This record gives sequence, C-alpha cells and structure tokens, in this order.
Amino acid sequence: MSEQSAPSPSPAVKPSSDPTGPLPQEIADALKRDSAGLVAAIVQQHDTNEVLMLGWMDDEALHRTMTTGRVTFYSRSRQEYWRKGDTSGHVQFVKSVALDCDGDALLIRVDQIGAACHTGTRTCFDGRDFTVVTGHRD
Repeated sequence: MSEQSAPSPSPAVKPSSDPTGPLPQEIADALKRDSAGLVAAIVQQHDTNEVLMLGWMDDEALHRTMTTGRVTFYSRSRQEYWRKGDTSGHVQFVKSVALDCDGDALLIRVDQIGAACHTGTRTCFDGRDFTVVTGHRD
C-alpha cells in the first residue's frame, strides 16, 4: 500500500454551527480513515501537554467534538458513540483539534476533569512504562 499525502485543511475552515450536520468538506477530504472508517484521536491536556489517552473517531464523532465543546468518540467494541464524561463525570472540554501531516491522526487538546482512563488513572499511560535502553545524542 503506498502512502498518499492528504491535503491539510485550511486553518480558516470553520465547523458548521449545527452539531448534527456534516463535517466541512475540506476536513472530510483530508481525513485518511482506516478500513472501519475511523481515525485515531490522541487526547492531550492543553496546558501541560500530558498525553491522556487515545480514542477513535469517525466523521460524526469528529463533527460532534468540533461543534459541541466536548469530546465524542466512536466505540469500536460497542459500535456506538460515547461522549467522554457522560457516565463517569470525567469530562474533556475541547480546546483545539488538529490533523497530522498524513491525515491519519487527530490531536485533540482538552481540559480534562478527573481521570482520562477508564481504569481511574489520570492517563491511560500511568504506570505502564517499559524498560528500554535510552538513546543519547552525542
């Protein structure tokens, strides 16, 4: 499979004010989705740059995220939308959304209230470090 570069959406693109409407065409065209129609969404705390979690979004989840101020994901296991914090109270308030250079990953910067991980930890990466040989630039 060859790499195809996706055009970057213009920073001037404004999402529709209708949270039930479609994604702006420029954004929809720039997304490089997997075979299930999903894009990885990396969630990062806006003021500390702490990586909190990774979720999955389709066009509708991204549209809801961009137009409501709250992060919505698509659950691959339940095959339904879920808005972070609706049952746990651990809300993610959207601060910005960016698309990577290949169009296959989103960076969602948020103000996280409470734990981001379903296990109750602040991030999905807490206490899960591997032992590695570290590199040095010399």
